[in-house]
Amino acid sequence: MNTIPIMTEEFLGAILGSIDEAIHAVNTDGITIYYNKVAAKHDGLEKAEVLGKPLLNVFPSLNEKSSTLLNVLKTGKPLYNKTQTFVNLHGKRIETVNTTLPIVVNGQIMGAVEIAKDYSRLKELAEKLVDIQKRIKPNTIKTEGQQASYTFKDLLTKNESFIQTKKRAEKLAASHSPILVFGESGTGKELFVHAIHNASQRSRGPLVAQNCAAIPESLLESILFGTSKGSYTGAVDRPGLFELADGGSLFLDELHAMPMLLQAKLLRVLEDGVVRRVGGSSVQKVNVRVISAMNIDPQKALQEQQLREDLFYRLNVLTFELIPLRKRLEDILFLTARFIHTFNQQMGKNVSGINEETASLFMSHKWPGNVRELKHTIEYMMSVSETEILTLAHLPPMLRKSFSDPPTNNPRRNLKQRLKQYEKTLIEAAMAESEGNIQKAASILGIPRQTLQYKLKK
Repeated sequence: MNTIPIMTEEFLGAILGSIDEAIHAVNTDGITIYYNKVAAKHDGLEKAEVLGKPLLNVFPSLNEKSSTLLNVLKTGKPLYNKTQTFVNLHGKRIETVNTTLPIVVNGQIMGAVEIAKDYSRLKELAEKLVDIQKRIKPNTIKTEGQQASYTFKDLLTKNESFIQTKKRAEKLAASHSPILVFGESGTGKELFVHAIHNASQRSRGPLVAQNCAAIPESLLESILFGTSKGSYTGAVDRPGLFELADGGSLFLDELHAMPMLLQAKLLRVLEDGVVRRVGGSSVQKVNVRVISAMNIDPQKALQEQQLREDLFYRLNVLTFELIPLRKRLEDILFLTARFIHTFNQQMGKNVSGINEETASLFMSHKWPGNVRELKHTIEYMMSVSETEILTLAHLPPMLRKSFSDPPTNNPRRNLKQRLKQYEKTLIEAAMAESEGNIQKAASILGIPRQTLQYKLKK
């Protein structure tokens, strides 16, 4: 009969020792109680030099503020992907990226544990990413002799507000000022940025994109600004994304995720038009238009101290808000039809549309994922459908669940009420599109003016 092994100190040590991460734990007095071989290799030390000794004795260049372990012991709050640079007992400079967590037992902090990554290896990875981007430029929209990927014509809408936003953006694309685009996830910010670049005088230049939330803080600076030979062990002269985007546009997505220190450096580039590589002493002039995007309102980012005020006011020269799909009701069925047409061509199908019940539910759904969610919904429905009309039975499981009536768990029971709501929604959308002009709204709906007046009164 097999027995479950008791979690002894030796057993736990064997588990932690097999993990290919540097692990360092201290008690509440800052004395090391666990230190594995990977950590010793990273720090250029032997385990015996660290175990059972006060942290600051082994790493004299650290203090209570600069040590992530001691910081977590004091605050009780975890730190994620925090860069730490120190000199070990042998005078060797060490750079790591640490995730440090408090050890809590029965509600009391008993110590702290740190999982560290070798910063130098991560820097090498960042340099390889930049090299790859430099060679193949996957984010370049238009090069000589090639058709651009997206234009303003690809941003489909019947919403008057969005139409006016497109017209304003197309007109201002000729400007060289930085641009800030914000809106909920799935509203089409990336396509909008592509369209601006394509309509600008920089359309023949590269459009280089970087998501500021996708790269650790410690690497983003070298990716954006490049590195100089000797800035750290193994570093070579390497251009950053600003240099790669010279003559074109640099698209910084999720700008509010960029660390405040880098936001200050970004502001200097916007003001002076020059970049200095990490570890370098000279500056280089760059001709780059910065286009930024955020999935939250800039005012909220300012209030939550995710965005510097001076940077916001520098970017706020040309700002565009992309409204969510729930505020573009007239676009829901319009885009549904367009997506069906697109997927018919891709899948070799002949779907003609959706039934009235499905249309009613589409119009009442809030679409938190916006246009992206609608597109993926149509793609799923057409993938599973063998009929020419899409129905509720073809909805993705999660969406079908959200559409179900809580009392009866059967959306078909209230068809009359749903159709009535659907009609009301269409009328409201037509009135909004026509700016209150009943004759124009009746024309949009395809019904007599008198009929529309009756339904409005009703």
